[in-house]
Amino acid sequence: MTKLTRQIAEKFAGLALAHVSREYPNKLDHVLASDADALGPRALHPIFFGSFDWHSCVHGYWLMAKLLRRYPDLSMRVDIETLLDARFTEANVAAESAYLDRPGARGFERPYGWGWLLALQAELERHSDGPGRKAADQLRPLAERFAQRFSDFLPLSDYPIRTGVHSSTAFALRLAADYAEPADPVLFALMRDKVLAWYGDDRGAQAWEPSQDDFLSPTLMEAECMRRFLAPTAFQQWLGDFLPDAAMGKPATLFTPARVSDRTDGKIAHLDGLNFSRAWCWRGLASALPASALVRNAEAAAARHIAASLAHVAGDYMGEHWLATFALLALDGLD
Repeated sequence: MTKLTRQIAEKFAGLALAHVSREYPNKLDHVLASDADALGPRALHPIFFGSFDWHSCVHGYWLMAKLLRRYPDLSMRVDIETLLDARFTEANVAAESAYLDRPGARGFERPYGWGWLLALQAELERHSDGPGRKAADQLRPLAERFAQRFSDFLPLSDYPIRTGVHSSTAFALRLAADYAEPADPVLFALMRDKVLAWYGDDRGAQAWEPSQDDFLSPTLMEAECMRRFLAPTAFQQWLGDFLPDAAMGKPATLFTPARVSDRTDGKIAHLDGLNFSRAWCWRGLASALPASALVRNAEAAAARHIAASLAHVAGDYMGEHWLATFALLALDGLD
């Protein structure tokens, strides 16, 4: 199964609806300056307190908003829209925004959560009416706060973070691009210039991956980020230098799904996410290339990676609180 279907959408929406309101277990990204700061998730984050951690809750809402747009007659539509109305209020958004002013919050969720918050805003902006449109209007001030954080941080970032986990700069900027291009062209230009400075001269990627904790491919994520910011001809030229043997299926590791040895281990379960995010990247890269052996290899690799992990989206909360989002990226992309 390599396409989003109504059946899959119903399953994913049900998973997200259950976990965005599940406060515990919870892994906070929270710096305590005194005993008074020892607060629970809901007290700190009245919208994004569920899903084990803040960023997973953000992209759980992204998943539900996207599926509502894809399937307006989704069986859980009323429940999801009721939740959006209840959570995305002016007061709750103000509290989430105020958290960013706390001592020690400068690096809160940087850059992964920043990217997902802007991706959520971009998705909500695609809703023309109803609770999705209302949520977009309510959340916008928080999105603007995170956009400003990118604007402040990128000039200080002389080096990219080439990793397969939350610190990946390529993933964060790829997520944020769909928000920035229409809403903040100055930020989009800054992002584009930074991506070119970071990655523009990269050649002959060795793809020494995966690492045990990866849920992103450092190699393919860089390529997908470059695809988003480069014109098609320039991207094709860059990709030919970056992965010169891809048409021959090399480096082989990029075309081979990762093995997941223990899905009850939260970090090892990351590798299912790696399979999904690789599939998303391969599909994105293939969409930017003329028909060729590389495109055929990329599409086949995407299908293999999805097949390796799609049956394992649910079953253990360590994966269940987030994997459906990455499966949706693999099946249907960001837009």
